[in-house]
Amino acid sequence: MDAKLTLKLDKDVIAEAKKYAAKKQMSLSKIIEFYLMAITKKDKKDEDEIIISDFVRSLSSKVELPPDFDYKKEYGDYLEKKYS
Repeated sequence: MDAKLTLKLDKDVIAEAKKYAAKKQMSLSKIIEFYLMAITKKDKKDEDEIIISDFVRSLSSKVELPPDFDYKKEYGDYLEKKYS
């Protein structure tokens, strides 16, 4: 039995998801349903482990930061430039 679900997501994520769905010739609802089924299966080996699908991984940012990246310093430098 189908039921409605309202989600609030980033508009860029939605746009990319719609492109992906169109390419796969599937509805976005069906893709989300498959994903939710995959992460809620009872036979998971580790209940705490959430497996991220390739689709969800493809929506994430490709920016890689060095391990020693100091975001507070970088943000401080940015603000200093902006307001000086």
